[in-house]
Amino acid sequence: MNLSTPLAQAAISIAKRLTDKGHTAYFAGGCVRDYLMGREPQDFDIATSALPDEVEKIFPRTVPVGKQFGVILVMEGDMDFEVATFRTEGGYQDGRHPTQVSFTGPEEDASRRDFTVNGLFFDPAVSKVIDFVGGEKDLKAKILRAIGEPDKRFEEDKLRLMRAVRFASSLDFQMDADTWAAVCRKAPEIVCVSPERIRDELVRILTRPDAARGFQMLSDSGLMKAILPEIEAMKGVQQPPEYHPEGDVFVHTRLLLEKLKEPSATLALAALFHDVAKPVTYAVDVKGRIRFNSHAPIGARMSREIMKRLRFSNEEIDKVCSAVEHHMTFKDTPQMREGKLKLFISRPNFDEELELHRVDCLSATGNLENYEFIRNKLQQYANEPLRPKPLLSGHDLLALGLKAGPVMKPLLDEAYELQLEKKLLTPEDAKAWALQKVEALKLSPE
Repeated sequence: MNLSTPLAQAAISIAKRLTDKGHTAYFAGGCVRDYLMGREPQDFDIATSALPDEVEKIFPRTVPVGKQFGVILVMEGDMDFEVATFRTEGGYQDGRHPTQVSFTGPEEDASRRDFTVNGLFFDPAVSKVIDFVGGEKDLKAKILRAIGEPDKRFEEDKLRLMRAVRFASSLDFQMDADTWAAVCRKAPEIVCVSPERIRDELVRILTRPDAARGFQMLSDSGLMKAILPEIEAMKGVQQPPEYHPEGDVFVHTRLLLEKLKEPSATLALAALFHDVAKPVTYAVDVKGRIRFNSHAPIGARMSREIMKRLRFSNEEIDKVCSAVEHHMTFKDTPQMREGKLKLFISRPNFDEELELHRVDCLSATGNLENYEFIRNKLQQYANEPLRPKPLLSGHDLLALGLKAGPVMKPLLDEAYELQLEKKLLTPEDAKAWALQKVEALKLSPE
């Protein structure tokens, strides 16, 4: 294990202070797994024989994040470390949290953890891996296996059903047959878990390089049907072969996720939801052609409902829904007036929407003409502000004699587009143009 990083050195210091007081202190879980896989640990959790009160006495800066479960957060500089007393648990009445905790030794502590590859300890004092559950063997064989009886492990904490998918896909492991059978059997029970925790696991699965495999495993296990039935409904929804030779909507969506490389949460979710309305808008016209009329705006509304259900933030919801709503607009960009095009490409989060368009094309016909057109336009406009201050205001229209009302916004929008097209260059130009419009409106019949 690379113990020279500041994070590792701080973790070693914490473990040493515990052992200096006569306690056992091991690194635990993911950091040990990552070390054995040749990966740089992103955090260090410490398991110890010290009781929570003793941990608080040893370290000056602590937070009792889960003291009733034996967990204390120890602060070292600007870093924090979870220090947990060896324990066993029981009485999981809500499918997530234990109602009974008993402090015990390291072997019993390892046996209550989720998967063998996460049940390993490392003694930093002697640089030795301690394995009570066969985790090293499973790591070498690239197998994800529940510790003990899989049904019991998942009954204790039903979020482990999704964690199993995340670990198998992100580590590129095969799931042990008994563990996989238990995931499939208990998949409908995932709905007992809070939406926030389901959301967080879903995001972790979709933002990794192997998101497509995680996506497929969620579906194959039955977890997708339980948490996102709208996505499961994509299966078997055929598309026009001339535009989508790759297959149905589900296959197309999986391909998008495959082509994204560690995307942001909002980009991954936009890819997941961009065609979510195709199952409900599927139709065949009189000429036998498959249609998905208005699937983009309907999809944006459906995406908003789903993301609210999973307790995403308003900012995340707005970004994803904008991407879903506008993902079909890209085909119209070569025909857009310059002003309208500038407004389109200068919207917030456009970079992610453009990337969504790119992988959408690559996952279908592979035609990137519109993508390259926009890239060229972005380069062409690189040295000018795409959204300058408007030359014309509502006050200007009122001063010209226009009555306040719904007619004002279309005039202001048109004036702004003309400004972006450099057809109106000064406030005087804009007011002269607006005066003609106002006079015309006064002469038009009510």
